[in-house]
Amino acid sequence: MSELNDFNQRVISEFRTNQGKVGGQMAGMPLLLLTTIGAKSGRSLTKPLAYTRDGERIVVIASFAGSPHNPAWFVNLEANPTVTVEIGSEKFQAKAIITSGEERERLFKRQAEKMSIFNDYQKKTARPIPVVVLERIG
Repeated sequence: MSELNDFNQRVISEFRTNQGKVGGQMAGMPLLLLTTIGAKSGRSLTKPLAYTRDGERIVVIASFAGSPHNPAWFVNLEANPTVTVEIGSEKFQAKAIITSGEERERLFKRQAEKMSIFNDYQKKTARPIPVVVLERIG
């Protein structure tokens, strides 16, 4: 797990240094930083995530690379749905809304069409991978 954390920290640092641009395996991917408040710890947790847009809304997928359980950031936003989003050099508060039914299916399919890795992740796990919409506050 520390290898993944080290990777994420390098991406976060590069993202903030270069106003949202990163190189390596994430180069060219639409990337944001999502900061949640720990459900148990109360501490801030920031993760780089791929995203798409649905109108004004931002869409992220809690794939955790097809792991059998949801990522910590998703558990955190279930408990504390007010999050901080960084896109490029912009930083703002948003409300996280977990989608379901037809909306979830539509948004997952749309993002997976642009980034096929999400289809691979869904095949690796029995859990329905959550799709989250981030709506800017204020």
